[in-house]
Amino acid sequence: MSARALLQLLLLAQGVTVALLAWGALALGLVASPWLAAGFGAGVVLLVRLLITANSFVMSARYASATPQQFRLDAAARVRLFCAEFMASLLHSSWFMARAAPRQRIYPDATLAPVLLLHGYGCNSGYWAHLTPLLEAARISHATLDLEPLMAGIDDYVPLVQRAALALCEASGAPRVTIVAHSMGGLVARAWLRVHGSARAARVITLGTPHHGTSLAQFGPGRNAAQMQRASGAAPESAWLRALAASETAATRALITSLYTHHDNIVSPQSSGALEGARNVAFGGVGHVALGSDAQVLACVMGELARPCNA
Repeated sequence: MSARALLQLLLLAQGVTVALLAWGALALGLVASPWLAAGFGAGVVLLVRLLITANSFVMSARYASATPQQFRLDAAARVRLFCAEFMASLLHSSWFMARAAPRQRIYPDATLAPVLLLHGYGCNSGYWAHLTPLLEAARISHATLDLEPLMAGIDDYVPLVQRAALALCEASGAPRVTIVAHSMGGLVARAWLRVHGSARAARVITLGTPHHGTSLAQFGPGRNAAQMQRASGAAPESAWLRALAASETAATRALITSLYTHHDNIVSPQSSGALEGARNVAFGGVGHVALGSDAQVLACVMGELARPCNA
């Protein structure tokens, strides 16, 4: 099942739940108006969604790395962090990703390398709904890709990336592509470099990628989740992550820019977002899903795209 179909099924289930709760509220006399009953049902569903987001922050705190002084938040900033992450999760799962399909946009007069967008675990190309308008405004050719099957191994996505990269190069006339990847997508990009080298890669920009694994992956199904796991001990990264790192040269790492947040609620410890030998850019006050919609992060992505590849 695709991420889009799964999300649509979940939305249907939520709609049925709202209807049943509304019917129950009316039948029990808790409310007198059908509109109030519908509001009650919707409110309960939203509360459950809010608790799911809250649980991700609680779970990530169990494995969190130390937050540098300059990124520590006061109470008001923490509330903004939570609200932004909740809204980003709600909008992406209930609207953008539930409607998305892979797309390609080519600008013949583009001066920058075309961009191939790779989403993260359990998502699809709809994750990039906030970045693609910026790429269009800058007339940067780009394409999105759905990484499926959802629970496949990370290496299984490499042929999809290679075909998409070659197709984007052919359509745009460019010799190389820039990959912008969120979360697991960054590991997919590194796995692609391991197999195919950098002949087609101008650079790789990752957002919230668990380069050294995340402890929360133990709660996710699928081979890809197992490959992203991080444990305690002398060798916390999974065997797959250790093999990936061992395969990379300094030149490969120099192609990568890693954007990560010290308040990531999915990648924990948050320091896992930093990659040795890469260009690392840290943020604070931004959650995992919100990395794809935060104005400051998106401005940084656009700045990285414009930066000369040898800079």
